[in-house]
Amino acid sequence: MMHIDAIQNGIVIDHIQAGKSMDLYHFLHLDTLDCSVAILRHVSSQKMGKKDMIKIDSNLDMDLGVLGYIDPNITISIIQDGKQIKKFHPELPEQITNVIFCKNPRCITTVEQEIDHIFKLSDREKGVYRCLYCENEAKK
Repeated sequence: MMHIDAIQNGIVIDHIQAGKSMDLYHFLHLDTLDCSVAILRHVSSQKMGKKDMIKIDSNLDMDLGVLGYIDPNITISIIQDGKQIKKFHPELPEQITNVIFCKNPRCITTVEQEIDHIFKLSDREKGVYRCLYCENEAKK
């Protein structure tokens, strides 16, 4: 049986759709961290059948809100002194930068390559984001 040490101070990202943990690993730039990062793939789950998990053995100052856009079922646990002090589902962020890319060929972002792709939340219920520049709706 595999043994993963418990985290003393850090973050656990749980209930990741099975097979998607490496996408999050790269998206959050976890490869640049100088701490232990455990990726568990295809873990048995009563709720999901199979799931992925990421354990980060460090208190990071990172924006985890975008995870709410990527996968609304994700739960984030904050661990301090070996105990879970907070557990939550990330909310949809009001703004997302360089996560979604505008598909409108007339948008300024397709002409000006160095402009950030910024999308604003326009409908929280439906999770709809619109391009800040051209109002084009983002497709998931």
